[in-house]
Amino acid sequence: MTYDFETVPDRANTGSLKWNKYAGTEVIPLWVADMDFVAAPEILAALHERVDHGVIGYTHPTPDALAATIAYLERVHGVRAGAEHLFWMPGMVPALNLLCHAFAKPGEGIMTATPIYPPFTSAAPNQGRRCIAVPLAEAADGSGLETFDRDAMEDAVTPDTRVFILCNPHNPVGRVYTRDELTWLAEFCVRHDLVLISDEIHCDLVLDDDAPHISTTTLDPALAERTVTMLSPSKTYNLPGLCCAYSVIPNDSLRRRFARATKDIFTEINCFGYAGLTAAYTHGEPWRQELMTVLRGNRDRVYDVVGALCPEVKMRPMAATYLAWMDVSALGLDHPAAHFEAHGVGLSPGSAFSGPGHVRLNFGCPRSLLDQGLERFVAAVAAAS
Repeated sequence: MTYDFETVPDRANTGSLKWNKYAGTEVIPLWVADMDFVAAPEILAALHERVDHGVIGYTHPTPDALAATIAYLERVHGVRAGAEHLFWMPGMVPALNLLCHAFAKPGEGIMTATPIYPPFTSAAPNQGRRCIAVPLAEAADGSGLETFDRDAMEDAVTPDTRVFILCNPHNPVGRVYTRDELTWLAEFCVRHDLVLISDEIHCDLVLDDDAPHISTTTLDPALAERTVTMLSPSKTYNLPGLCCAYSVIPNDSLRRRFARATKDIFTEINCFGYAGLTAAYTHGEPWRQELMTVLRGNRDRVYDVVGALCPEVKMRPMAATYLAWMDVSALGLDHPAAHFEAHGVGLSPGSAFSGPGHVRLNFGCPRSLLDQGLERFVAAVAAAS
């Protein structure tokens, strides 16, 4: 292995959201989607070079960042985009809120499928819009996978529903939706005149070779004209602190509406964000390949330990992300995450994702740290049982 995925970095006194939550305790943080791996040296070298320039001013998208992004989109995901189609953003969460503001009026509906990353359900009410949350359903083929509940979505959509927010790959259930599923969703959005906001931030973290990521904007020209695809290197390359994300918006009208909604709210992306993105998309693939080997091994480790020692805990197949979605409802816990914290492992509460009775475990960390967390997880399950 060329890169170091074994050393646990000391993140104390760095302002780490993930580790500060449990500062002064012995709790191992395996919660928020932030990996405990040092960034690729190629990216760090680019950031050092940018610092060495010495001037940290307001920054437009650099020619290198534009070229690297456009090349990456076509090379990796078959998305053909021009520089004019890219809308730069400081992050997905503010973007979700402002997209809801841009594409729906007060009181109108924003639909999504749950369980889901919390801002998907909070963005609509934050903006005075109505959230229509439709639970995923278990697939009829017996695979154990969760999929769109097509009948429930048809029943829930209303004449004043304006937007569907998709997460693909899906956080937290780890689904990579198939062409059939996405084609149906495309038809659903066209039929009901919905703007599709497609969050594909985990698209380069697909763990299963037989579950290729399909960007929704490549499905059909009609769908592309009503789609906003949100992307960032932040999850794949562990760069969330650079606050650099972007949307691909082929439709000029949608892009102008989003620009109006963000005027004087989104300002310039910081210069380090563009430098990090450029290096990630240009030089980061060898590091990503090794990361994927580590994540596959960690996922399998979670499956093996939980399957062998915690039969009360249910896990569905997951094809992407480094976030394990666990059904612990059989333990009968009123507050599952608090119970696991009391036994020394910090997990994300399923209730925040509209998934009560669940917890989410981040296995994007060195194996030694994961094994410590799993040991405590097993002890917590035994204590509850």
